Amino acid sequence: MADSKTTIRSLMSKYKAGEKLVAITAYDALQAKILDPFVDIILVGDSLGMTALGYATTLEVTIEQSLHHTAAVSRGIGQAFLVGDMPFMTFGINDDESIRNAGRYLKESGAQAVKLEGGQKAAPLIRKMVSLGIPVMGHIGLLPQHVNSDGGYHVHGKEPHEASALMDDAKSLEEAGVFSIVIEGVPADLGVKITDSVNVPTIGIGAGAGCSGQIQVLSDILGMDADFKPQHARQYADLADIISGAIDAYATDIRSGEFPSDKESFK
Repeated sequence: MADSKTTIRSLMSKYKAGEKLVAITAYDALQAKILDPFVDIILVGDSLGMTALGYATTLEVTIEQSLHHTAAVSRGIGQAFLVGDMPFMTFGINDDESIRNAGRYLKESGAQAVKLEGGQKAAPLIRKMVSLGIPVMGHIGLLPQHVNSDGGYHVHGKEPHEASALMDDAKSLEEAGVFSIVIEGVPADLGVKITDSVNVPTIGIGAGAGCSGQIQVLSDILGMDADFKPQHARQYADLADIISGAIDAYATDIRSGEFPSDKESFK
């Protein structure tokens, strides 16, 4: 449990000391307040499209929605390092627009860094962002924003040429100046190789235990969606069942006249 604001410098100190970095997603101030004492990094992922906004994929998330949720999370954070996830088509079209959009996270939402998907092709843009004082977290492997071009969600790097390309992606991002790299959906042994090949922290999600840290989507590890249980997530609670039971009891008490009682009433 940290007692001061986490920075890139303190994250790097933990990484160099061999400490595993703990990251998680959040989408509002209350979630952030609860999570804050226990984690190093909070990411307002574009997964909010599915977890909070009801979209089928991350692609529908707009920058205004992302900034809104990132600002809400920032108001609940005390010590964790806050990263805003740049949505689909908010970067990569042209550098000026991409940099302005990234800058909005730092200026308007309280984020300390942005995350964007892509490897070697994204490296030149990331280098420009970093040169202007915008810290960037990279993201390689399974890229949710490429779900249509990839033909769905699947493990990347199983074939030798794919693994080699991901190794090159990681090195390109490191050279561009990222402070960390999310590795998603790759074989565990490849996660180790990528981690060993770079001198910045790797944050795994479905990339094995050999990464420098791990990140998970909050609703996945809390069991908030009874119909969705991804293989890469360990479920630490069954909140869908707990919440359903609580609301059932609440509704029953209202209908029976048990609630509110004198205890919950004013005199």
